[in-house]
Amino acid sequence: MSDGFQIIDYFTSESVCAGHPDKICDAISDAILDAALEQDPHSRTGIETVAGANKIALFGEIKTKADLNFERIVREKVKQLGYTEPAWGFSIESEFSNDIHQQSPEIAMGVDQDGAGDQGMMFGFACQETPELMPLPIAMAHALTRRIDEARETKELQWLRPDGKAQVTVHYENGKPVSVAKLVLALAHNEQTSAEQVRAEAIEHLVKPVLGHYKFDMPEDDDIIINGTGLWHIPGPESDAGLTGRKIVVDTYGGYARVGGGAFSGKDPSKVDRSGAYAARYIAKNIVAGGLAERCEVGLAYVIGKREPLMQTIDTFGTATVSEKELHEFKNKLIDTSVKGICDTLDLRHPIYSQTSAYGHFGKPNLPWEQVKA
Repeated sequence: MSDGFQIIDYFTSESVCAGHPDKICDAISDAILDAALEQDPHSRTGIETVAGANKIALFGEIKTKADLNFERIVREKVKQLGYTEPAWGFSIESEFSNDIHQQSPEIAMGVDQDGAGDQGMMFGFACQETPELMPLPIAMAHALTRRIDEARETKELQWLRPDGKAQVTVHYENGKPVSVAKLVLALAHNEQTSAEQVRAEAIEHLVKPVLGHYKFDMPEDDDIIINGTGLWHIPGPESDAGLTGRKIVVDTYGGYARVGGGAFSGKDPSKVDRSGAYAARYIAKNIVAGGLAERCEVGLAYVIGKREPLMQTIDTFGTATVSEKELHEFKNKLIDTSVKGICDTLDLRHPIYSQTSAYGHFGKPNLPWEQVKA
């Protein structure tokens, strides 16, 4: 256990909208996983999606009894994300290819015995900075990107196009967040809307509601940057190709805590990159929610084909209110960290994963690994 958490003065985290190229790919990969689990709860998937200029391609592995129409799933998701205009260079009409193959029998051999679907290390984190027990910078960045997407989908801001980013810098004093120091938004918009209108309406409709929700004052005007190059008209993969799993820091804790070696989306829960990270967050959140520490980071590590983790660590950065032995006893009562134990305790073999593909995998109260056990 370390003797204290590093005191920081400023910390920055970023989030991206659901229409960001990488998030398009995460959404497609998780939509395929959910479709498979809906028909066959024991489906195994490792789906990788690539989105480029006017092209969408699927790669990876699958083992399932489900009958899936991959192209229909892909095009429905692209439509849902708002890419309906071929002039943007990526849309529901883009070229599609599918190179998904059957899961390797060498991987299946271990997973069939309830072993881990891969080796790797995972981390979970929780702290008291927000009601959802997440670090404030990433929680606020996610709230901004969610608000951007809501304003586009409801046509509250009719000039918005899919794709966007938010970046928040929080000022800390004595380890506590005291103000928002810098705020950066990137917003794809139509050609008819001026940069001045984009800025004014973004501040009024996007920034002020989110900062108000978290009870923080607005930064100085010069500390709010919207579309740093002045304009942004073409959203999505035409401008920047996308790939499943490339936003792992956005998906976790915004860089505030350590992240593991693997991404989440497109992977069924036999893949410990995903289920192990969820279990680690579950443990950390319950430790903090239970008053056993002010902040907590849990580490797990697995080897392919083996049921139990090779490593289980709990670091409370000197904030624990109980002994290290008691922390581990609490963890052991809370959850069995074998692969089967995680899947059973958190009930992970259901189509719940599409809701994780944007705005992070943690801090959403309805997800099973976010539940606080009384």
